[in-house]
Amino acid sequence: MRTPNAGLYRIAVVVIAVVNVTLPAAQPPEDEEGFVRLFPKDGVPEGWLVRDWSDVSKPPADPNTQWFVKDGILHGGEPRGSWILSPQVYSDFILKYDFKLGPTGNSGCALRTPLAGDPAFDGMELQMADYRYNPQAKDSELTGGIYRAIAPRKQVYKPQQWNSYIVTLKGSHLHVVLNGEIIHDLNLDEQEQLVLRHNGQPCPKIKDRPRKGHIGFQELSRGAEHVLIRNARIKILEDTNPPAKK
Repeated sequence: MRTPNAGLYRIAVVVIAVVNVTLPAAQPPEDEEGFVRLFPKDGVPEGWLVRDWSDVSKPPADPNTQWFVKDGILHGGEPRGSWILSPQVYSDFILKYDFKLGPTGNSGCALRTPLAGDPAFDGMELQMADYRYNPQAKDSELTGGIYRAIAPRKQVYKPQQWNSYIVTLKGSHLHVVLNGEIIHDLNLDEQEQLVLRHNGQPCPKIKDRPRKGHIGFQELSRGAEHVLIRNARIKILEDTNPPAKK
């Protein structure tokens, strides 16, 4: 014979069993150890410097230019024509991030750039540009290129999709992976290409450019779609930092 409280008793036992289950704590991916996120989940990146696209010693032409983060995605500055640069200076590091461009997207990642001049010529710029932005562009001016200096080994950019960069700078060694493919594995001391600025004047050779500086991202897209950056994080390789070149 079933007693009136038997069903309630069984329910109570089940509830207690569920409550007492201990779930394992979520663990970060193994390869993320030591990495620090560069941007907040939402809002304006605190401390980051918004500068003119062609001379980062100056503010952008439009004083209202603003970069912002929404739902973990950094949106390129509106209107076009600016850099957002880190408040910190970096030398040796691993930088990881994802990016997405519109059909006429044009952006770049500044590496070891000073707070003067153009990062493309006075630091280093790892290019992010859709081939439709400029049909006459050289390979070194499209995604994966060290701007105007070194073309990627292969072109593996995915138009209007999320793409992933892993950039490692360690002394004179530059190693870049785009979408799982190695596109650069360079000794910077051997890079003597002649590179001309936008005004036609020569700039320092890659081998003579700074070995420490700021990192950042550029917004120079045409049309309504701006560059999007997500999952940007950096790991400092402190024990291998070389003396900085002046």
